[in-house]
Amino acid sequence: MSDELNNKNQQEEEQYSLNDDRRVKVLSPGALVVKRFFRNRLAVLGLIMLIVMFAFSFIGGLITPYGQAEQFYTYTYLEKEYVGVTRNNDLRYAVAEGQEFGTILQAQFLLAQSKGKDSFEYKGESYAVAEEGPDLYSISKADGTVLAIAYKDIVNAADGMEEPTFPVKYGALKAYVNKETEFSAEGADYALDEDGNILSGDEVIGYISRFVVAPKENGVTITRDFKERLEEALETDDEEFVYVGEDGEEHSYSISYDASALVWSVKQETATYVYDTYARPSYAHPLGTDNNGMDMLVRLMYGGRVSLIIGFIVVIIETFLGVLLGGISGYFGGWVDNLIMRLVDIFYCIPSMPIIIILGAAMDNMRVDPQIRMLYLMLILGFLGWAGIARLVRGQILSLREQEFMTATEACGIRVSRRIFRHLIPNVIPQLIVTCTMGLGSVILTEATLSFLGLGVKFPFASWGNIISDVNNSYVMTTFWFVWIPAGLCLLITVLGFNFVGDGLRDAFDPKMKR
Repeated sequence: MSDELNNKNQQEEEQYSLNDDRRVKVLSPGALVVKRFFRNRLAVLGLIMLIVMFAFSFIGGLITPYGQAEQFYTYTYLEKEYVGVTRNNDLRYAVAEGQEFGTILQAQFLLAQSKGKDSFEYKGESYAVAEEGPDLYSISKADGTVLAIAYKDIVNAADGMEEPTFPVKYGALKAYVNKETEFSAEGADYALDEDGNILSGDEVIGYISRFVVAPKENGVTITRDFKERLEEALETDDEEFVYVGEDGEEHSYSISYDASALVWSVKQETATYVYDTYARPSYAHPLGTDNNGMDMLVRLMYGGRVSLIIGFIVVIIETFLGVLLGGISGYFGGWVDNLIMRLVDIFYCIPSMPIIIILGAAMDNMRVDPQIRMLYLMLILGFLGWAGIARLVRGQILSLREQEFMTATEACGIRVSRRIFRHLIPNVIPQLIVTCTMGLGSVILTEATLSFLGLGVKFPFASWGNIISDVNNSYVMTTFWFVWIPAGLCLLITVLGFNFVGDGLRDAFDPKMKR
């Protein structure tokens, strides 16, 4: 029995011998870093959060059936001004063909009419005024030629008919105010029915009404049938009425009266095809739509893609410049180090936000293409943010360049660039990874802030920042929560995930920091 135990212990010792490749593999630095990282629950949680956000942004945008700038429309019923209606209470004038009856003669006529005179003179000529009936006057020259008529009841052409001539208007109005049913004009006989229709034989050529209906838009033709339906509504003081148009469609109209202008305003309710703005969450749009009628879920996906790409490219630019200048400064020291560090101090003193705001305003004024503008934004943020990484790399290299392995590289005659970028920089990578990971969150927040201020990513491209910028007043913020809360949550989850992963990497690379 004891021999079996001894053999078993010997086998275990052989199994875990330090010369065993499996033992060496377990003790490799990379495996130890990974093991320590995955022991950190917050770090694992942050990694899961980032995986979810990357999948949401990059994979979600591929499988969605909509595009990031695709706009959706809906029918909505809007009331727009259709016609204005007034009841004519002022004298209007119709002038005989070939005659003139200007504003001065009109004023002279009104003066004579108000004083009850039957004539007036102007520039040595005498004009006769005759009252043909209630609210109807004729103005004639001395030779008896009728110059013009003044009236309140208006003669309108029937649908599809030409405007009645002056003699027809004169005869129709004279018959209408005197309750006559027939009149003659220009050698033809006409009839006048009780509704004010002027008939030539069996054909209606015009009608008389005191209402003036003026369309609010050019190209709108008001039919006699519509006018009659409108007059009925006005006479019964209806606030709305329904009319079936020539196209066979039923339209609703509302009537409001402006007592100060003595005008009825008629509004037509029409079905208008408009952007489906701020639509509530539904099956078709799980997060609703924004103020441009675009699907919010799709905009969030593409916005995450833009925000993450900008964050990574900016960090890559910062890292490249920081490693290059920090490596040269730390290795050579002396005047080179002094020169580069003073440059770093200058970049630390540059007011980055005011400069970015000025450049953003300049690009707005120059109408820079949104895609080119996004490239400029990444270059500007990267160029202004490398100083911190350069100082980190320089400090690490100052402590590494005097160690034995660097003395060995010098003794072997390895060129300077290879010593810096092949032997020194790799030893700084763990600290760089931690710094870049934690810096990604800051870059994404900076981009979101600039886009919110209108200085970052521009329409039609989406980013989480310019999605939140749609909330430009308290009404939108409180009513349409589905526009800005999801974008804010995406920003929170992503930045928090990068911070958790950064903390986990820092602890994994240097476990002594926990103590």
